[in-house]
Amino acid sequence: MSDVIITVRGEDEERRAPERATLHLSVRADAPARDEVVRRVLVRSETVRERIAAASAAGSILDWSSARLAVRVERPWGDGGVRHDPVHTAAVEFTATFADAGDLSAWVSDASTLDDVEIGEVHWHLTSQTRAALEREVAERAVGIAVARAKAYAEALGLHSVVPLEVADPGFLAPEGGPRPLRAMRATAFDAAEAAVSYRPDDIVVSAAVEARFAAR
Repeated sequence: MSDVIITVRGEDEERRAPERATLHLSVRADAPARDEVVRRVLVRSETVRERIAAASAAGSILDWSSARLAVRVERPWGDGGVRHDPVHTAAVEFTATFADAGDLSAWVSDASTLDDVEIGEVHWHLTSQTRAALEREVAERAVGIAVARAKAYAEALGLHSVVPLEVADPGFLAPEGGPRPLRAMRATAFDAAEAAVSYRPDDIVVSAAVEARFAAR
């Protein structure tokens, strides 16, 4: 009796509370005169840097960075197609990574009272070590689920063993009858609150899916 080819899919996921929060904020201002807006933003940016540095020294902020001052000029259009005088905009972007939601909330509450400070997105995420460990775990479990399904199908057909032929990410499995290289399966992670400014984030979902083909005998 020739082998019966069984193709299955295995999926698994793990939920974990975020371990880090990266805050994006900017110091931004508009003014008719370039020198005025540059001075204003540089002074305010120094205040923000000092507060970030103080939080970093206290251990609340784990890592931070700032971009160079950016300046642009525009001449807005008015009624009747008339262009107004030039308006200069200056901005400095900051990012800061917090390990504790309470520290983040307290720092944002303080910084948001400053003029010209715009609080942006908060990106909740895991440490690289935790993410790597979870991706490995869900990948292994997804493969195990695929194997278990293949065995169940084989037993239902009165067959006694399954031999793996192909393992791949969804959509990468070779057409039946084509070459059968053994391919790696990759776990994927989704940050459930990635783009939301929220200080009570949802769990981060780390998921994996695999397609596998077996010969049942």
